[in-house]
Amino acid sequence: MAFFLFMKYKAFVIDEIDGRYDASIQTCDTDKLPAGEVLIQVKYSSLNYKDALSATGNKGVTKHYPHTPGIDAAGVVVASLVPHFNPGDEVIVSGYDLGMNTPGGFGAYIRVPAEWVVQLPKGLTLQESMIIGTAGFTAAISLSRLSELVKPSDGKVIVTGATGGVGSVALSLLTQNGYQTVAVSGKEAAYPFLKQLGASEIISREQFQQIEKKPILSAQFAGGIDTIGGVALENILKSLKPLGAVTTCGSVSSTQLNLTVFPFILRGITLIGISAQNYPTQLRTPLWEKLANEYKPTHLMEIYNEIGLADLPEAIHAILNGKLKGRTIVKHT
Repeated sequence: MAFFLFMKYKAFVIDEIDGRYDASIQTCDTDKLPAGEVLIQVKYSSLNYKDALSATGNKGVTKHYPHTPGIDAAGVVVASLVPHFNPGDEVIVSGYDLGMNTPGGFGAYIRVPAEWVVQLPKGLTLQESMIIGTAGFTAAISLSRLSELVKPSDGKVIVTGATGGVGSVALSLLTQNGYQTVAVSGKEAAYPFLKQLGASEIISREQFQQIEKKPILSAQFAGGIDTIGGVALENILKSLKPLGAVTTCGSVSSTQLNLTVFPFILRGITLIGISAQNYPTQLRTPLWEKLANEYKPTHLMEIYNEIGLADLPEAIHAILNGKLKGRTIVKHT
């Protein structure tokens, strides 16, 4: 189904030309958007690592171009074919196929299936919802799952990639929920920022990612939230206390794990995979409600940078080179 509403809008579009991927701001038409039950005027989006991959031609993220990235969007319903969304409703869309192979939040309009859409909960503004975005939603899933097995009294919780989008929100959420946190970061200049978010201890990424060939290491951490994978995740798993647990959601360091089963069978630890993209629809609204209330990051307004569409190329280059910290949100004007 499609809406017969024809409006022009601005979008950040990636074109594939002779093996190159060129970005430009283009004027698009809403009648060219894919079929869906809800048409939304996007007010804010956010920049995620997956958006940067899409913008630079990663076919594992986006198969066909031209394409508009943006896996997050917050805005206002313009038209709806379902009764539970009405024109004027403020809503959030994150995950699923948005911004991957469906035109995303870097365009001023999106049209999506109703099951992708969540009402903006009371206690959050559209801007705040995108400061949280997929990164914060991932951090919230991670905390929710980790807290089932690891309590604040159990000991320290380590966070890798702590200056990134997921890591910074996870650090803030853990701290305000009573956990003693250890941050792993390769950015010494950002250490004051990590302290501000509540890190009681900071370990350099270079130091923590040194390859330890021992099958198991001394038990230091009750739990962990890993955002980068690879050797860092291996070393967390080897260093967990008995019955400890770690969540993992990223692979920017590596997709490979090189370790034995000894940490699992000798200490009874748990590895929990996190996927915000495929998080069940029926669980999304309750978690967004939590993010508007007890999970709302206390340092929310201190961990973001706001940009426009024209600033995206520079920001994409920065996030791919590990130069961004906190959250970067995109405002449509």
